Amino acid sequence: MENMYIITGANGFLGNNIIRQLNLRSNDQIRALVLPNDNLKSLEGLSCDIYYGDVTKKETLDKIFEGTENYRLFVIHCAGIVYIKTKFIPQVYNVNVNGTKNIIDKVLQKNAKLIYVSSVHAITEKPNGMLMTEMDRFEPDKVVGQYAKTKAETGNYVLDMVKQKNLNACIVQPSGMIGPYDYGSSHLTQLILDMASRKLKAGVKGGYDFVDVRDVACAIINACEYGRSGQCYLLSNKYIKVDQLLDTISDVMHYKKIKSTIPMWIAKLTAPMAELYYSILKQPPLYTKYSLYTLSSNANFSNEKAKKELKFITRDIKDTISDTVIWLEQCKRIKLVQTKMPRFKRMSKQKAANR
Repeated sequence: MENMYIITGANGFLGNNIIRQLNLRSNDQIRALVLPNDNLKSLEGLSCDIYYGDVTKKETLDKIFEGTENYRLFVIHCAGIVYIKTKFIPQVYNVNVNGTKNIIDKVLQKNAKLIYVSSVHAITEKPNGMLMTEMDRFEPDKVVGQYAKTKAETGNYVLDMVKQKNLNACIVQPSGMIGPYDYGSSHLTQLILDMASRKLKAGVKGGYDFVDVRDVACAIINACEYGRSGQCYLLSNKYIKVDQLLDTISDVMHYKKIKSTIPMWIAKLTAPMAELYYSILKQPPLYTKYSLYTLSSNANFSNEKAKKELKFITRDIKDTISDTVIWLEQCKRIKLVQTKMPRFKRMSKQKAANR
């Protein structure tokens, strides 16, 4: 029986990378769910059928689920609002929680398998850098920020439906994703853009776990086949300090390294002004009160379960940065004085072939 994949949030950073990886692997049927009037630049040239709908409006989901009876149906639910600002926004809850419940209703009706894309932010932080592994129950009251709380609450709902309604579903939890094909400018892509334009003059202390979006996409596709129902999988890479990340970006772009570091107390003090400044520019803020908390939090995640069960493989962060810089220059979003793109292009194509 032929496979069919329904990807929600398909034109987003992760969604379009999943479709790109699927296109490399097979000729299976792919249906992409996007919001009406959304920008579809990220899906240009990709093999998929585009459907318009809104996860918060269940009636708009009927069409994409029609005619799926003769396929092995996998629903990869990427649609969500990644939110790191301070102000509470009702739409974040409506999309991340209520929207997922609507998708689950459709998955149950069609006897499909659901891959729910959550986040490591939904994990209750352990003290003193202790290793964090998959949870079998989330604690929304013990995580910080609206985004994390919605992901934790929804994770519990998914696990409840597995037990109560025999939902066939597993949960994947990526760490901080970075890589090419980010048409919406996530926070890490914006960091590279700001460095390329020489706007970034200083870093902050701290660090986080950063993972290549293409590695996450591959693991999610593998989860369709190998992911066990009722199980969670951490899709992390390794902890990287902010100064190491900035140095790697500088090395790839052959720019002078940033030497200045803003003390954390000053960064926290100016975070509200930074949010306002980037809101005026209509760009993702480089840092907020929540992101600064994240950079100083425990980011010691174990990906051993995903490696064992989902064949999860991670690449070196320098390869990720190199491919991202190349892509941004090809899109004419940055202009560099000098790069070593031919070598990195060959490396990236070889890796794509091997995956």
